[in-house]
Amino acid sequence: MKKHRLCSIVAVWGVATCVHAQDFVLHAYADERLVAAPGDTSWTRGGFGKARYGGNQTQLHFGGAAVYGAAQITPELLALAQLQYQTSGHGGFSLLEGWMRYRPVSTTPWRWSVRAGAFFPPVSMENDGIGWTSPWTLSSSAINTWVGEELRAVGGEFVLERRGEIHSWDLRASLFRRDDPAGTVLAARGWSIGDLVSGLGSRLREPDAEVSEEGGTPPRYDDPFRTIGASHWGDYEAISWHAPSETRVSLLHYDNRADPGASAPYANGDEQSAWRTRFWSLGARTNTGAVTWIAQAMDGDTTVEPMEDRYRRTHYRAAFVLVGWNRGAWRPALRLEHFSTRKPPDDSGEHQGENGNAVTAALNWRPRDYLRLTAEVLHIDSTSTLPVEYGLPGHVIDTQVQLSMRVLY
Repeated sequence: MKKHRLCSIVAVWGVATCVHAQDFVLHAYADERLVAAPGDTSWTRGGFGKARYGGNQTQLHFGGAAVYGAAQITPELLALAQLQYQTSGHGGFSLLEGWMRYRPVSTTPWRWSVRAGAFFPPVSMENDGIGWTSPWTLSSSAINTWVGEELRAVGGEFVLERRGEIHSWDLRASLFRRDDPAGTVLAARGWSIGDLVSGLGSRLREPDAEVSEEGGTPPRYDDPFRTIGASHWGDYEAISWHAPSETRVSLLHYDNRADPGASAPYANGDEQSAWRTRFWSLGARTNTGAVTWIAQAMDGDTTVEPMEDRYRRTHYRAAFVLVGWNRGAWRPALRLEHFSTRKPPDDSGEHQGENGNAVTAALNWRPRDYLRLTAEVLHIDSTSTLPVEYGLPGHVIDTQVQLSMRVLY
C-alpha cells in the first residue's frame, strides 16, 4: 500500500512540475535480454552466487525499465525524479530518487546550491545513465552494485563550486536519514556484481541458508532504507576536481552514524538491525582521445552489536579499472576488479571473509539513437568462508553471458 501511495505522489508531482516548467526532459528505457547463467544460485534468489542470474539455465529475462524526468521550473529551481520497474528479486515499481535543487544564478567563479529529497550519494564514477545504469556495461562494478542496492540519502546536500577557465572544483556536504541497514549485505553474503538497483519501497533478500539456520522460513526480505533506533543524521563529505578531457578526481567520506545496537521489528515479527557503516571512496576518470579511463577504490567497515558489548565488524575493500573505447556506434569496454571482506578471527583463530576477482568484457552497438545492443561476458572467481558456514562450497567461479536489447526514449 505504501509503495502505491509513493508512486502516486511521484506521478502527481511530475505532472504538476511539467505544467509549470520552463524546460522539461524525459528519458526512458526497457531492456530484454538472453542470459546464459552460471550454476550457483544468485543472491537475488537467496543464494551466494555473485552474478545477477543463476541456475545454470539459458533463457530470456526482462532486464528492467526506468523513466527519468527533469524539469527546470525556474532558472534557479530544478526538479528530478527516476522511477524503475523490475521483475527480478522483490520486484515492482519503485522510486530510485526524487529531489529538488535550488542554485542561484551566479556571474562570478563561485556558485552554491542546495538540494533536498532522496538521492544517490555521489560515489559512482561509472553509473550516469537512465535508471542509474552504466553506458559501458550491463553489470555494474562490485562497488556500484552495492551502492545501488543499499545506499540512498534522504535529506539535504549543500554544494560549493569554484569554476576556473581550465580547472574547477566542488565541495559537497550532506545530512541524511533512512540508511541505517547499509552494510547488511556485505556482512551477510559479501560482494556481488549485477545491475539491480533498489528503490524506495524495494526489499533485499537475505541468504536462505542463514534464515533457515536461524529457524526462519525463506524467503525473508530486508528494507534497505529505514531509520532504526533513536533519531539521528548520517553524513557524507566529498571534494571533486575537474579538468579538460572530462577529467575528474573525487574523494568522498560516508558515515551513516547508525546505532549498531539498535533494531526494529517488521510486521511479521522479524527484527532488522542497524549497522554503523563508514567508508572512504576515491575515484578518477579521464579521456585520452577516443578512450575513456575510469578507476575507483573503496575502503570501509560496518559494525553491528547483536548483544550488549558483543560487536561484529566486517572490513570491506574493492577496486576496479575500466577502459572503454568510443568508436562511433560501437563501444567496447573491459573492466578488471578485486574485492574482499574480512571479519575478526572465529573460535579457531582463523579470519573469516572473502577474496575475489572479476573480469567484465562488453561490446555495445548503437545502430539507432533509440536502440542499444550489448553483449557482455562476466567472469567472477572468489573464495569465501560465508557459504562454508552453511555447508556450501567456499570457492565459487561464476561465468555469466548476456545479450541485451535496450530500447531508449
